[in-house]
Amino acid sequence: MEPVEVGIIGTGWCGGIRAETLSRSALVDKLHICEIRPDRLAEVQKLTNPATATLDYQDFIKNRNIKVVYICTTPEQTHFSITRDCLKAGKHVLLEKPIAMELWEADELITLAKRGGLKFTIGYSQRFNTKFAFAKKKITDGTLGKPVSAMVSRHLSRTLGKKIASRVKLSPVVMESTHDLDFVFWLLEPAKPVRVYSQGSYGYMQPVNGSYDVMWSIVTMDNGMVVTIGGGWNLPPGYPNYCTTWVEILGTEGALILDDTHRDNWLNTVSEGTRFPMSTMPGEQVDHVFAGQMGPETIHFLEACIMNRPVMVTPESARMVMETYTAADLSAALNEPVDLPLSNEALAAIAAGGKR
Repeated sequence: MEPVEVGIIGTGWCGGIRAETLSRSALVDKLHICEIRPDRLAEVQKLTNPATATLDYQDFIKNRNIKVVYICTTPEQTHFSITRDCLKAGKHVLLEKPIAMELWEADELITLAKRGGLKFTIGYSQRFNTKFAFAKKKITDGTLGKPVSAMVSRHLSRTLGKKIASRVKLSPVVMESTHDLDFVFWLLEPAKPVRVYSQGSYGYMQPVNGSYDVMWSIVTMDNGMVVTIGGGWNLPPGYPNYCTTWVEILGTEGALILDDTHRDNWLNTVSEGTRFPMSTMPGEQVDHVFAGQMGPETIHFLEACIMNRPVMVTPESARMVMETYTAADLSAALNEPVDLPLSNEALAAIAAGGKR
């Protein structure tokens, strides 16, 4: 197993985690980082000691020695063009969600990766959450019998929600429930979604970017299963980046309840009150240990590239998630169910801003 040169484009929260993880890996020959903010670039450079640090990702495109690229940029509108350029340059790519802003963009990226024989995946790190991986195992090995229904409720603190919603006008189902749509679809493979009905409720986030505070979506699968996904970002301010999730999976032979509310680590101090350490979705470094799922996900993709193994999240599955949450947004706007795959009429309604 020969180490390779790796690049990180965008070293904010998630990109910073991936950069630090890769800087510690023996699978990385040389690490290269790119960040448009000079102060943040200098900060991550000090943490990771990369071979090069640049403000322009085109330097990566020109460098043929960089074989694997992690694209962690914001705002999300930049994903398509940067990923397209990297794939055209023959580089394997892990892209943070969403895969694209438009379905045709996702299709073009998938085509480029296939044409170039390249690994291309989307950062749905919740598949590396041990609790969720356990759920996959229990469904796959038949412990729960025939799956009947699944419910996921995920909520973020409004501090984090405001941070996300202020940079791009995307809904909770696109930015948060997307992880749970991916997770549930992964559990239920090869079943596919055929209908979505979604509702949203306004509150704190409406004056921030016009977004719902919370959205609930009912997804009907082609095997008859019903999936209910709820996601929001209006929890009162508390521990920074706090995320709480509750999952219920019912089958003919059993049920599985997953408590990912992070109540198992509770720190209370005089100066700051209640805190929930290690409660973020990506996870965090705790001295020599990475507590979370983004670290293992980062290394898994690198191993897939070096050893020519399948990626955990195929871009086709990410596109299916994208089409589903696009339908959920349309359903909430029209106040009626939307069938999948999206019809030409539905696509026209999306293009018209959710109007027919």
